Amino acid sequence: MRWLLRRAAWSLFVVWAVVSLAFAVDNLLPGDPARMVAGAQARPADVARIRVQLGLDRPPLVQYALFWRRLVHVGPRDGASGPGHTTCAAIVPLGERALHVDLGKSYQRRQAVVDLVAARLPRTIALALAGLLLQLVFGVTTGVLAASRRGTWLDRALVGSSLLGVSAPTFLIALLLQFTFARVLRWLPLDGFGTTFSEHALGLVLPALTLGIYGAAYYTRLVRDEMALLLSQDWVRTARAKGVSPGGVLVRHALRNALVPILTSAGLDLGALLGGAIVTETVFRWPGIGSLAVSATLNRDGPIILACVIVSAVAVTGSNLVVDALHVRLDPRMRAAG
Repeated sequence: MRWLLRRAAWSLFVVWAVVSLAFAVDNLLPGDPARMVAGAQARPADVARIRVQLGLDRPPLVQYALFWRRLVHVGPRDGASGPGHTTCAAIVPLGERALHVDLGKSYQRRQAVVDLVAARLPRTIALALAGLLLQLVFGVTTGVLAASRRGTWLDRALVGSSLLGVSAPTFLIALLLQFTFARVLRWLPLDGFGTTFSEHALGLVLPALTLGIYGAAYYTRLVRDEMALLLSQDWVRTARAKGVSPGGVLVRHALRNALVPILTSAGLDLGALLGGAIVTETVFRWPGIGSLAVSATLNRDGPIILACVIVSAVAVTGSNLVVDALHVRLDPRMRAAG
C-alpha cells in the first residue's frame, strides 16, 4: 500500500510539472489571444477590453496561481447553482457540497471547457479502446505465428511487414484506408462522426483500423522477439519432453510469460491514445480530444490547451500506475521485492 501511495504521489507531481510547463509555453508563444478573439480589424481599445475580460492583463504568475486555485475546489453540489461555479463540474460529493473541477471558459467558443471535454472524451475513449484492441489482436496473433515459424518464409514475411507498418506514418495508413474502403469500395464513410449510433459505429471503423495497423506492427516484433527468447529456454524444452502439445507450449508457457512486457506496452499506448490520437482524429475529422487540442492550439485558446494537457497527463500517469499495480499481481518476483 505504501508503494502504491508513493507511486500515486509521484504521478500527481508529474501531472503538475507537465501542466506547469504547458502553461509556461502557452504564455511564451507569440501572438495575442485577445487579438484572435477580437479579430484582425478590431480597434486597440476593443482588444484591451477583451484582454481584461479574459484576465490576460494580469502578470503570468498571478494567472498561474489563479488557475490552480480554480482548478480543484469545494463548492455547491450542483456546479451551476452557485455564483462563480458556472464553469465547474462536481466530481466528488461531500454531503451538500462537492469537490469541483473548473477548467475555465474557452476564449473562442465562450463555453465551459469542462463541458467541451466531457462531450469529446467518450469519443476519444471509444477510439482508443477500439484501436488498442485491434493492435493487440493483430499484433499478438502475428507475433506468436512468427515465433512459432522462426527462420521460415512466413517469419520473414511477417517481420518484414511489421517493419513496413512501423515505418509508415499514421496519416499515410489513414489515407490508404480512406481511398480503399471509402472511395473505391464505398463500404465505409470517408470521415466524420455521424448523428446516429450506426453512423457512429461505421465512422469508428477506419480510424480504429488505422491505429490498429500502426500499433500492431510494433506488437508483432515485440511478441515475436519475446516469444523466441522464451521458446529457447530449458524449461520450455522440458515441457516439450513431457509431451506438452505445441499449442500448449506456445500459449500456456511462452505467451503467458510474455504478458508482462505486452501489458507494459499496452498500458503506455492506452494512456497515449486516451490523451488524443491527434493525427488520426484530424484526418478522419473524429471529434475527440486530439482534434480539440489541434483547433485550440491554432486559435491560441489557452483554457482548452491546458485542459487537453491535463487529460493527456492524467491518462498517461494513471495507466502507468495501473500497469505497475498489475505487474505486482502478475509477477511473483516483484511481490517478493516489495
